[in-house]
Amino acid sequence: MKINCLVVEDEPLARNLMTAYIEKIPYLNLLQACSNPLEAIDFLRENTVDLLFLDVQMPEITGITLLKILQKKPLVILTTAYSEYALEGYEHDVMDYLLKPITFERFLKAVEKAHARLSNVTSNTIIQEKVVSPPDGVQPFIFVKDGTKLVKIKLNDILYVEGLKDYVTIHTRTQKVVTLQRLKTLEEELPENKFIRIHNSFIVAFEAIEAIEKEKVQISSVFIPISDTYRKTFKEFIDASNLSK
Repeated sequence: MKINCLVVEDEPLARNLMTAYIEKIPYLNLLQACSNPLEAIDFLRENTVDLLFLDVQMPEITGITLLKILQKKPLVILTTAYSEYALEGYEHDVMDYLLKPITFERFLKAVEKAHARLSNVTSNTIIQEKVVSPPDGVQPFIFVKDGTKLVKIKLNDILYVEGLKDYVTIHTRTQKVVTLQRLKTLEEELPENKFIRIHNSFIVAFEAIEAIEKEKVQISSVFIPISDTYRKTFKEFIDASNLSK
């Protein structure tokens, strides 16, 4: 599996170092090394990038501003000399944070994490593509990786899904399954008419909801918060469901 990379770094020495590190790793493929974010925005419009190495402190537009601008983001590893940007970076779902001067050992550790994430998403996607259109009369299901095994989960058994950074916990009627995957990735694979995201960390099965209060829903004995970000979408989903009855 080849990982297509983009480097965005305004300092020539740092840019050359990142390029040299990337060239040492067989599964990394450097597409471009940009000297500023505007050049990167232009490149990302026309090319598919899996992994972005992004400097934070740059003239005109900072790396954090670039993350806010991009609608479709690749995996991101931030690079900077200032540790105070770490927290803000993680708020934008960055993969890792490399503090300059960057050693090859630390670089490799971050890249291996990205490789594991991308490999897991690819394998899950391949499996799920085979079952997305099951034969008539067969209940739809997905396979997810739990440790060293693949677990089959029927969609109708799912109560809600909880996300925490690189992992999701799928709560079903009979079990909990923890898998290395982003909540956003799983959200895109679940049927929109059966599942709704109500919080940055939660997706719920509509049929499993027993009660709805102003700021939370009840599923069995669990109360799940509805965040302001998803409140309007959730209300529209409920209204549309009522109209369809």
